[in-house]
Amino acid sequence: MRPHIASERPAAAPAGRPSARHGWPAALAVVLATSVAMLVVAAAGLWAAGAADLPNGAFRPVVLATVVTAVGGTVELSGNAGELARTNAGLTVVPLSVTLVGALVAAGGFLRPLRHRAVAGAGELAGWAARIAVLWLLASIGLASGARHTFAVDVGNGVLGDLTGALDAAPRAGFTTDVPRTAGFGLLWLAGMLLLALLVSRGAPLPGRLLRFQASVRPAAYAMVALVLAYVVLALVIALVTMVTRGHARQTLAVILLGLPNLAWLALTLGLGATWKGRVDGPFGLPVPKVLTEVLGTPDMATLNLRTITAHDGRWWWLAWAAAVLLAAAAFLMAARSPARIRAWQHALHLAVALALTMLTLCLAGRIAAHYGLALLGIGDLGGNLSGELRLEPVLWSAVGLGVLWGLVAGFLGALLARPVHRRGEVAA
Repeated sequence: MRPHIASERPAAAPAGRPSARHGWPAALAVVLATSVAMLVVAAAGLWAAGAADLPNGAFRPVVLATVVTAVGGTVELSGNAGELARTNAGLTVVPLSVTLVGALVAAGGFLRPLRHRAVAGAGELAGWAARIAVLWLLASIGLASGARHTFAVDVGNGVLGDLTGALDAAPRAGFTTDVPRTAGFGLLWLAGMLLLALLVSRGAPLPGRLLRFQASVRPAAYAMVALVLAYVVLALVIALVTMVTRGHARQTLAVILLGLPNLAWLALTLGLGATWKGRVDGPFGLPVPKVLTEVLGTPDMATLNLRTITAHDGRWWWLAWAAAVLLAAAAFLMAARSPARIRAWQHALHLAVALALTMLTLCLAGRIAAHYGLALLGIGDLGGNLSGELRLEPVLWSAVGLGVLWGLVAGFLGALLARPVHRRGEVAA
């Protein structure tokens, strides 16, 4: 019987086999696949948005800057017009479509060599992640170093154009990246993605000491990832239907490839009752639902929530219904993937913590701050097409608190709904 028992255990890998399966060549493949996927999505989205027509070869640096911001990097904007004028601008926005694609590719590449394993040592997992991190650090530095450019600002053919031409003081704007900050935030982004991949995947191996936590952590993490991805899929269907029925194919494609999760996850937070503060001023021409520009197009900071949206169009109450239905489905999924010994109140606590962290992450990632202006002879910002502001900030405490409340209710309900479902028993050590 001894040989038979031994044959049922996972075969021990020969010495050196782990490094062969997930050594430096495999890590390089993961980093290259992630970088190429993000660059392709960013380039396609910017092309659809018309950025391919930027002057002086600015398209390539703009693509690199988009990837940099997608992983949490910092892009600094600046400009001037000699002694005549000063331009000022700022930008804080994460193109979450690019971020999501990069996260999915990086997570898939990280988990692929670990398949069909029950347990992995902490040193093995740390070594595999460290190889990817070192190469990703080098890739981030390369991307950030190339994301810089300067180009002229078109002020038109009026008096201002004649004046700047006569004084040889045409305003110029440019952008560059903070390479150290970009490298640091890029590593944090990668670490978060790899950790989340381990938490979500039921087949990913864990160190033996952490196996006792998988019953409480993995089902909740999986449910939250399923929830946010379901919102992206729903938003994609709506965007494609809109593109077919109403036209504006390139604008809609640009939104899909650059900012679809920004809108999808904004809808999720609004459906759960979160409040945002924001303002739109200037010719930004945002390809977003009209109700958003109506609510935010005020002289002062406006409040964006279900109440203000439905005051403009009562049909937007569907956001609350969609959030309730999809969250209940996520809670059921969490309970169905959990061991049968987990009680209903424990499901409620697990989902409350998971949803609160999800709301915090989505709100931080969905912030937008953009402004630009031209000051002539130091006298204010010129209006018209030469200045504008776009701002969207969450009220974090209310979003996190609502995440806790919704999680408690949905987690308890999901546990009750999952009672008839056949589930696994105790998690074997």
